[in-house]
Amino acid sequence: MPNGDNWQSDVLRDLRGASGPPSSVPPAPPTAAQEPTAAQEPSAPQASGTERIPAPTQPPAPAPTPAPQQVPAPPRPRRPSAPDSRAVVDNVLSGTARRPQRGEPVGVRITRAVRRIVSSSAAREVAELTRTAEALQQPVTTGRQIAVTSIRGGAGKTTVAALLGTAYAHYRQDPVLLVEADPALGSLPLRLGAETLRWTTADLADIVEPQMSLLDVTGYLVQLPENAWLLPGSQGQIGAMLDTSAYERVMVALRRYFGVSVVDCETLPAEVARVALSASQARVLAAPATLDGVTSTYAVLQWMQGLPRHMIDGTVVVLSTMVARPGIDVAATAEKLRSTGAGVHVLPYDRHLAAGGVLRTELLARPTRLAAARLAAEVFQLSQKRR
Repeated sequence: MPNGDNWQSDVLRDLRGASGPPSSVPPAPPTAAQEPTAAQEPSAPQASGTERIPAPTQPPAPAPTPAPQQVPAPPRPRRPSAPDSRAVVDNVLSGTARRPQRGEPVGVRITRAVRRIVSSSAAREVAELTRTAEALQQPVTTGRQIAVTSIRGGAGKTTVAALLGTAYAHYRQDPVLLVEADPALGSLPLRLGAETLRWTTADLADIVEPQMSLLDVTGYLVQLPENAWLLPGSQGQIGAMLDTSAYERVMVALRRYFGVSVVDCETLPAEVARVALSASQARVLAAPATLDGVTSTYAVLQWMQGLPRHMIDGTVVVLSTMVARPGIDVAATAEKLRSTGAGVHVLPYDRHLAAGGVLRTELLARPTRLAAARLAAEVFQLSQKRR
């Protein structure tokens, strides 16, 4: 597994530095020696004709040097008080979820295992996974930011963002950040299995400072398995908002701490989503494998064709099949979308994903895990092309 470069090593160790002492006023220069006065002049000769030798004069004592005055340090801005933790799932609803299902029925899993044993597909699959892992483990010189959005709700964008984040956290050695930039309707904390929330994206915009270390920053984030952290968009309040200036401050400040950041954006054409798409190094458009879903997504891709070329070249569409038998020809639809210049990946139907709730990768169907790894590798490679 390749090691990270100097930037990654610097991120992973403590970046805390001591601040310099407060400045002081330089001491006043010593006062000049006083000139001799008339009383200190030699005495006039006596009438008897003898001269009196004058006594030697003592030099005046120097004036005392005033003590240096300390300039008070400017007051540090007050940080907002820590908000109370809030449960991701309300206690009233905590017992309503059923036991999660596996992505495939047991019969399908057995059949697939037998086919892999008696055919040569197992060796090809291992070779492909090896290439995918190598692509995902490439070092970065600066943090890569990947924005995930959609043109409508229910397209699976949060699921796609969670799959990407967990794939990067599994394969990479440097820290991975998942950011929820959909404060009003986001469900990324639930999908990632977070239990409580405290600090949000808007809160951190007023807290993060350049001299903070990685340890300081992660104290405001939600710890996830492996080497991943979550920054929620809100505490689940209805009507919560995130302005573009707060989003930009947070993403610029956090970029140097994390090798890869995956942003679960609002749906287009929200302003934060447009800013996230233009500022990221790669973009993912989630679309349901339905006629109305692909129609609206195709319109967005046509609009992107009028933007600078790197926008469409760095975009991947993920077609999510919500049912076992979709109402469109998925392969033909993918080819039509690729004609715009964007990449296209198909996320197969998976019972575990379709049920919602906490994403558990060990319960995903094998085709889903392979598709997610391929998607993560291609998106990461696209982000590497734009510096």
